[in-house]
Amino acid sequence: MTLSRDVPIEPAHAALLFIDVQNFSAERNGSEFKGLPADEFNDKYGWFFDELDSRVIPNMQAIQGAAREAGVEVMYTTIESLTLDGRDRSLDYKITGFNVPKGSWDGKVIDRIAPQGDEIVLPKSSSSVFVSTHIDYILRNLGVRQVIMSGLITDQCVESAIRDACDLGYLVTQVTDACLTYSQARHDNSLSAITGYCRQVTSAELVDELEATR
Repeated sequence: MTLSRDVPIEPAHAALLFIDVQNFSAERNGSEFKGLPADEFNDKYGWFFDELDSRVIPNMQAIQGAAREAGVEVMYTTIESLTLDGRDRSLDYKITGFNVPKGSWDGKVIDRIAPQGDEIVLPKSSSSVFVSTHIDYILRNLGVRQVIMSGLITDQCVESAIRDACDLGYLVTQVTDACLTYSQARHDNSLSAITGYCRQVTSAELVDELEATR
């Protein structure tokens, strides 16, 4: 038997996972950017938000709609502590200074791709959703074998999730133009580095693939 990562999505055994597309880090008034002077914000994050608003979020909306229509499980993870003071978060997040308090606006998925109905949202307090949540247990209970990844930040939490999912035995599809980091060079470097772990497709390719299953 020949094994391959290049396996088309089977909706009954697939999940679309949005990673950290939340108010904290995907809205201009999110707390990750709190207190930054306007010129510093524009210098550090202007390109990121231009890309996010004009291209990446519309791509996320397209794959979200196609996944729902095809019957693919749609899931979300966001950075959010289980406590108000963040005492439960990872050492790395403590050092970085990330604390999204339990139940806060910062911890919510952005309105533009808001969950519908009983779509699952998992708060995490480390880079990888597979480390600080029970997502592996949940995916297996759902019968999921293929995980489609989209989100932020390409070379951090998205890349961590892809590697961990692969090591746990899932087939991963990364939607390359529905992920983003803070520069084109960083994004491209991450896609190149992670290509050995996953199948990479564009949002248009994924939409066409899912539409063909209906």
